[in-house]
Amino acid sequence: MKRAIIALGSNLGNREAYLTSAVDQIVALPEVYLVARSAIYETEPLGLKEQPAFLNAVIEIETGLEAETLLQHLLTIEAAHGRRRTVKWGPRTLDLDILLYGDEIIRSERLIVPHPRLIERRFVLVPLADLASERIVPGLGQTVAELLRTCSDHSRVWQYKPKHVEWTIHHRIC
Repeated sequence: MKRAIIALGSNLGNREAYLTSAVDQIVALPEVYLVARSAIYETEPLGLKEQPAFLNAVIEIETGLEAETLLQHLLTIEAAHGRRRTVKWGPRTLDLDILLYGDEIIRSERLIVPHPRLIERRFVLVPLADLASERIVPGLGQTVAELLRTCSDHSRVWQYKPKHVEWTIHHRIC
């Protein structure tokens, strides 16, 4: 079993419901157990600025799935939520990214872990710090907290209070 951290994001439709539904579908996968989830944050879009604000969060899971198999499941969940890849960094109903997979460094055609832009994105580092601020990121030799302090991205990230869905911060399941 490996501990994996997955980033979740949405800026179209019922953003809260998409995040919650995605977590439910991820933990319904075989050999996947929810360990913890961050708070939800509302964030300014990066790249293409002319789009709605995002909701972002991260979850930590324990899984017996190989990283590439987990990735394929995440892509299927995105598609089931109406994700269409038409504009790079454009609006999306759901975005799921494997940030960390145990202490592994993975470089394949389909998957790079740790996520290659993790250190450049406050919208990822802030919720990741909720769960793993002292975790050393493989291949970088720095903690998540250190990466957040030195992050060149200064976009706004603020805690979001869910209105319509149950979202418990740091909810430990296993």
